[in-house]
Amino acid sequence: MKATEELQSISIDSPEAYLNRELSWLKFARRVLDLVEDPEVPWLERIKFAGIVGMLHDEFFMKRMSGLKRMIRQGRNKISIDGQTPIEEMRGCRQEVLKQSKALSQVLREEICPTLKKVGTPILNYDDLSKKQKKHLREYFRSSVQPILRPLAVDAEHPFPFISNQGLNLAVQIPVKKNRKRFVRIKVPSNRPRWVPLPDEAGFVPLEQVIAANLQDLFPGSDEIETCYFRVTRGAESENEDDLDLKYDYSEVDFVPGNIIHQVTDELKARRFAGVVRLQVNPEMPERIRKWLATQLEIGDEDIYDADAFLALSDLMDFRPTDFDDLRYPHHELLTHPRLQDLNPDNPSAIFRRIAKGDILLHHPYHCFETSVLQFLRAAAFDPDVLAIKLTIYRTSSDSPIVRVLTEAARQGKQVAVLVEVTARFDEAPNIAWGKLLEKEGVHVSYGVEKLKTHVKLALVVREEQGKVQRYVHVGTGNYHTGTARIYEDLGMLTCDSDLCEEVAAIFNELTGATPFEKYRRLIVAPENMRTRFTQMIQREADHAQAGRPCGIHAKMNQLQDSEIIRELYLASQAGVPITLNVRGLCCLRPGVPGLSENIRVYSPVGRFLEHSRIYSFINGGEPEYFFGSADWMKRNLNRRVETLAPVKDPQIKQELKTILEMYDLDNHSVWDCLPDGSYKRRRPAEGEERRSAQEMFIRMCSHEQLIAV
Repeated sequence: MKATEELQSISIDSPEAYLNRELSWLKFARRVLDLVEDPEVPWLERIKFAGIVGMLHDEFFMKRMSGLKRMIRQGRNKISIDGQTPIEEMRGCRQEVLKQSKALSQVLREEICPTLKKVGTPILNYDDLSKKQKKHLREYFRSSVQPILRPLAVDAEHPFPFISNQGLNLAVQIPVKKNRKRFVRIKVPSNRPRWVPLPDEAGFVPLEQVIAANLQDLFPGSDEIETCYFRVTRGAESENEDDLDLKYDYSEVDFVPGNIIHQVTDELKARRFAGVVRLQVNPEMPERIRKWLATQLEIGDEDIYDADAFLALSDLMDFRPTDFDDLRYPHHELLTHPRLQDLNPDNPSAIFRRIAKGDILLHHPYHCFETSVLQFLRAAAFDPDVLAIKLTIYRTSSDSPIVRVLTEAARQGKQVAVLVEVTARFDEAPNIAWGKLLEKEGVHVSYGVEKLKTHVKLALVVREEQGKVQRYVHVGTGNYHTGTARIYEDLGMLTCDSDLCEEVAAIFNELTGATPFEKYRRLIVAPENMRTRFTQMIQREADHAQAGRPCGIHAKMNQLQDSEIIRELYLASQAGVPITLNVRGLCCLRPGVPGLSENIRVYSPVGRFLEHSRIYSFINGGEPEYFFGSADWMKRNLNRRVETLAPVKDPQIKQELKTILEMYDLDNHSVWDCLPDGSYKRRRPAEGEERRSAQEMFIRMCSHEQLIAV
């Protein structure tokens, strides 16, 4: 890590002008870990955040570490944006993961679990239970767990079994003869609760411990059974993120639904058997077992990670004891947008009349998704004047009311067209299933665009009004997913602006009909014109700065990695443009470096809700422009995905977006500032200063809107 005086000499063309993508990604996990350690966060929320850190680590190994290992295996020495080789990156990532895992285990072991025990909802060790509690769990094991276990022995007749990705396993050593033991693998069933409740709400016990304590029922007559735990993480073997290999090679495939589904299905099969990138073990596992497992899984010592607390920490997200509301965040009531209140459910046309009076900006989860977006689509399904509905599905919930509405619309005689993106990472299988279900209901389903992933969040409703066709559009930053709409921060806009609706219709023609449209005037579309438009707008701000006109860039996004965009931001900073970047996750731009980026500041909000919206604001000589939509400043978003950003015309909505951006600037509690060396420092209220959390302020603002409406 360079000192400030050394950072002053960084050239815009130097690798040191950039931060490492992988380590920046892990720093986001570190910020979530800060919430696990934060004594101001309620206890059950802290344990949930611990589960999120576990999930982030799992995803990092499947996506990023697997890609680095593959590059090393293939002998590819491609240098990263900050000048590191794949081996250097992997070593740095391993060191950071070990550091985070140690801190996470420590806070779980020393703070969270002891406190949960004090407040009456503990996670207990089996050995600490009373005889009565053990008897209860023995009966539970025999009736509900033992019948579905499948012990797999390893000996001359039985080869080492396949170990599935992210499954929790028992490594059992059973004496066979003197000085000889047989290895048996038992997979902990995923269709049983990981945290087994005790009677009288006395607490919970990890399922793997229940199994381990009752192995005599599986192996009667066996004495001195040795048991330890392990877990395997396999790579997403065909990862294509930016500097890694292309995920899907379409060059030899005709792009038709049957072929793309077949290829994605093959991809899923390949992923299931992908190589191991991490072996997690409990620290008590004997060295001989570790080495033997590593040999069987064809990994090295550097791929073994001790888990001092629990294995499969992501399961902590499912630790949800009933009651104990005082150990959670205060209840957040989802409120209907004031413009959409009092809609008559028997009059589906009412919502369209509301939209016709002016654009409506939605801010989730502060505005209820069900009474806005879902209501918009439900009204379209039942309104006799609606002729057609078009929608994109990137991710959606397992029991999706969106899909139910679309199928009902088809039954009502509407023309329904849906683009289902079957290459959405880790959602391929459910998306294929949704596509097939929709097809059976008479919906026209498309499965993506050749060589591009469709990431747009758009819905289009075509309605007949007074003998003419009128279009209505929902433009969003989040997926049409009722579950994540309650925990992700996202934006949406309902509009019937004719120019914008016409271009959204053109997008759908491209997506479902492969009809090129190259004259987008309002929408910014990737890959057609997004990179060019962003470059032009950043350069325009630099021109304004040099001419002494008002200038500035204020943007909010999930990730920032594209080197060309970063270079343009550096040049704009050097021209005097003030730039504020709200970047939730990874950021490869190095802010605040004299002579390079002294006019750029970067910060990251992390809190109760996952920040997910994308907003881009350009002062433009005193005539501000605002855009929002689906795209981050990532190479993949600009080059290899279909993305859209919608411009905002309505002055009121421009002001609303300006206020949203400024609220994060004012946050002094749940925002981390990125320093020139790439580290992050959490903001804290000064002595005597009122605590300001953007998400809490949004909750209060939305409640205030409700009061005014009433």
